[in-house]
Amino acid sequence: MGSEKGETGMPAPPFGFLQEPKDEPVGRSAGGRTAGTQESHSRDRRLTLRPPRPEDVTAIALLANDRRIAENTARLPHPYGVSDAERFVASVNKREGEACLVITLDDTLIGVCGIDPREDGPELGYWLGVSYWGRGFATEAVRALIDHAFGDLQHEALQAGARVSNPASRRVLEKCAFQWTGVRLARIRAINSAAPADRFRLDRGLWASLKRWGPVRRVA
Repeated sequence: MGSEKGETGMPAPPFGFLQEPKDEPVGRSAGGRTAGTQESHSRDRRLTLRPPRPEDVTAIALLANDRRIAENTARLPHPYGVSDAERFVASVNKREGEACLVITLDDTLIGVCGIDPREDGPELGYWLGVSYWGRGFATEAVRALIDHAFGDLQHEALQAGARVSNPASRRVLEKCAFQWTGVRLARIRAINSAAPADRFRLDRGLWASLKRWGPVRRVA
């Protein structure tokens, strides 16, 4: 999710606010599918979005165990260890419409993104490891995730959020056509308190009319 952080209140570890330090620069599923059945490649860069695997737990724990990330996520604990990553990998992509994906750069895991189906509408969330902030990966990954959510999972609208202290993450959402809808308090697990967060929404019609970032190529 100035400093590019980013909240999105995803399911417990480790979805949530994106973090990147510079100005940078997948709901209802069709046929009951989730993102756990395929990988997505962005068209022009080296990023791949794929479901998490048991062998990813060490890399996830190493990246996520950073207070700068945790205090800008809704539910990411701090400290964050291998056992947290193991529980995360074992628990995701179980529900209809859920899409949890790790973000890899040339096969190196650099973050996590996903869609959390909720009663009030699916929520988009994402975060990147600190060493990958400010390099344009946030917008690229979020655009691919949005394409998957609308194009494959057939969602009609997505929600997302960013802490009000996190303008760079808001810029990522705005670049991806999300529209601001207001401010509300979000519980932040790592600080054991609540903080105000800007809320955003993107519907299918707006995505289709403004989409300019091109198709996502998928591999099995």
